[in-house]
Amino acid sequence: MIAIYSDDQTVRQSIISALGTQVAADLSPHKVVEFATGPALRLYLDEKRQIDLFILDGESTPEGGLGLARQLKDEIYNCPATLVITGRAQDAWLASWSKADAMVVHPIDPFTLAHKVADLLRSHAVATA
Repeated sequence: MIAIYSDDQTVRQSIISALGTQVAADLSPHKVVEFATGPALRLYLDEKRQIDLFILDGESTPEGGLGLARQLKDEIYNCPATLVITGRAQDAWLASWSKADAMVVHPIDPFTLAHKVADLLRSHAVATA
């Protein structure tokens, strides 16, 4: 399950379009769950639902995906992989601060996003095996 967080529906849709239903031939098809607010994502997690990867929009308001990524990494034991989307390449230091496992930049390049997601899902599968 891939959790996508962005307050912008067009960003969520561009992520979903980039990922399709299967990001790589060697990976199983995935499902996506979307969140427009941080509280909705946290409520979902409180219900002990399985997540394999978080994709978090750092440009979301009022709660940015970078702060949310750091909170998830700090509060969830064996936190799933996180990928953050930043406004500019120069924000790589913020992605590092957030403890994100990977970063892409707006506007989203579908091939880059799919490749990074596939790498993170493979890493997650190895780490949990």
